[in-house]
Amino acid sequence: MNIGAVRFLIVLSATLLAGVQVQAQQTGSIGGSTSPPIGFVQFCRDNPEDCVNREQARTSIQLTEASWRTIVKINADVNREITPVTDMDHWGVPEHWDYPEDGKGDCEDYVLEKRKRLVKAGFPLQTLLITVVRDQKGDGHAVLTVKTDRGDFVLDNQAGKILAWKETGYRFIKRQSDENPVRWVSLGGIDTGTVAASR
Repeated sequence: MNIGAVRFLIVLSATLLAGVQVQAQQTGSIGGSTSPPIGFVQFCRDNPEDCVNREQARTSIQLTEASWRTIVKINADVNREITPVTDMDHWGVPEHWDYPEDGKGDCEDYVLEKRKRLVKAGFPLQTLLITVVRDQKGDGHAVLTVKTDRGDFVLDNQAGKILAWKETGYRFIKRQSDENPVRWVSLGGIDTGTVAASR
């Protein structure tokens, strides 16, 4: 068994030992439809090709050593490559979602870049869900939820490692529907409609 396989098994074992029932753990209780963040609406208007459901419905990916390694690498690469900056400082507006082509962005820009790279690596779009949360300070924040056969994992520019959703300490507000990436569903939290407060 190579070192990558050992690391993969250690991470999964540690998650299980920490009391997280990884099998069948999904991000909170899924509620009804809700409005998407205004920045997402603007992003889809500017990038319609990235908001189209092109694949057959698939609710989760199989979490293998190779898929885990890809997820970890892309998360680390994007977190390292992008300099955090608020939308107000970057664009002069409180909320603007875009790919961080100039190497700068806030939380949702990290999410969009991670999602783009994971799709390019072969992950189905329906398993990569943009998610709005409240962080430990109560600020709005965007993360990427990856739906796997071993539960939902969160890719976050504020955290160095990938965590099962219950381990984040976040309050989950809403996310994209895994049936249609343009639709959003409530996750039961309070929604103030903006994500921009957090980098």
